[in-house]
Amino acid sequence: MPLAPADDAFADTLRALLPDDTLRRAEPRYLEESRGRWQGSSTWVALPRNTDDVATIVRHCAATRTGIVPYGGGTGLVGGQIAPEGQPLVLSLERMTAIRATYPKENTLIAEAGAILSDIHDTAEAMDRLFPLSLASKGSARLGGLLSTNAGGINTLRYGNARNLVLGLEAVLPDGSVWHGLRRLRKDNTGYDLRHLLIGAEGTLGVITAASLALSPRPASTGTAFLTVPSPRAALDLLALSRDQLGETVSAFELIHRQGMDFLASELPEIRRPWETPPEWCVLIEIGLGRGADPTAALETLFAEALDRGLSDDGLIASSDTQAQQFWDVREHIPEGNRRIGSISSHDISLPLSAIPDFIVKATEALNAMDTFRINCFGHLGDGNLHFNVFPLEGRTRADHAHQREAIKSCVHDLTHAMGGSVSAEHGIGRLKTDDMTRYTDPVKLAAMRAIKSALDPAGIMNPGAVLP
Repeated sequence: MPLAPADDAFADTLRALLPDDTLRRAEPRYLEESRGRWQGSSTWVALPRNTDDVATIVRHCAATRTGIVPYGGGTGLVGGQIAPEGQPLVLSLERMTAIRATYPKENTLIAEAGAILSDIHDTAEAMDRLFPLSLASKGSARLGGLLSTNAGGINTLRYGNARNLVLGLEAVLPDGSVWHGLRRLRKDNTGYDLRHLLIGAEGTLGVITAASLALSPRPASTGTAFLTVPSPRAALDLLALSRDQLGETVSAFELIHRQGMDFLASELPEIRRPWETPPEWCVLIEIGLGRGADPTAALETLFAEALDRGLSDDGLIASSDTQAQQFWDVREHIPEGNRRIGSISSHDISLPLSAIPDFIVKATEALNAMDTFRINCFGHLGDGNLHFNVFPLEGRTRADHAHQREAIKSCVHDLTHAMGGSVSAEHGIGRLKTDDMTRYTDPVKLAAMRAIKSALDPAGIMNPGAVLP
């Protein structure tokens, strides 16, 4: 049975149940996404101020069989926050931004789902703690969206994905009931873990309203370096060497191709690049050490060993926090450079670490057999996550290759799957990759996912059209 639309009659009924100014006409920002692939169909957006308001909204939608699209910071890249049909209600938690409690001695804080990631970072820093989840959109991404997509980011190598940083959740389930699961426990083996079911579900099983977050001690000192590498295989060997020498102090290990630097030079010349003539490949390394340790000396020792082994022939070690931030500005602005150029097809994939060098060679050869492209391959080498993005040659646009987009995506994704990888590493499935779910997901897993969805959301009101085809 089709879902009912969130039309004016629906809004009139719901408005009577909520405080003033909770329901508004949907502004364009709730109906657009950064790549312009979808245009939302919603007329109304709900902006609750607390969990009780969220529960009221969800209960009414359940009673009327009206779809709900949870909306975080709008930074998602797979269309999970945009419903192009059906006229569902947009549910934005942007007013629920409170840090409800902090527990410095427990390395814990409790934040509402609308809290912006950079504000959580600031709160943790004021406690002399670290919330390690970090990504380029930290100034606009909201906690609920980050958890709903199980975001990764630059520090996954050391600290894990979002789900590794959550101790408990508060959430409104599809029937409007509230799960009060804001535990602060590191150990809790009381049956099924609903926390991990909701994290990564992209709003299809309920609405996360708050989370209990695990913090970490702040490293006493950090070191950041750019090192050239002759190839991705050498980068992988350098990763192994750095972990042998420095252990778990390696918090980030980013692989960057020359194409990304070239895009920055043409599109964002204000970003200071480490080399005027960039190498074909380089890595950005960050380490965090305890008191009394010297990160510069540690990185110098690493570079000397890498030089002896032929894994690197040039490097730059940041001499100040300002220079370290300049290094990270390069990495964090590569996606913006990509956006300005305009990709034909972008791929957020993960692979077993040892398969990455062969994948890059094979995927590049397969695409070159199809046509001539520019390929920007970069990503979190330490956790196997690559952004393998395909661009037109200079002087052409992605529109010139629109007829090849599906073939390019299938080429990259088929090879990823064949080599034991995943076609969605950290951005989620959303609406962009629902066909990929059918094509690449184990049928037993897919059936189990459908059963869970049917049990928790039998009317199918939660983010309809996302994740499950």
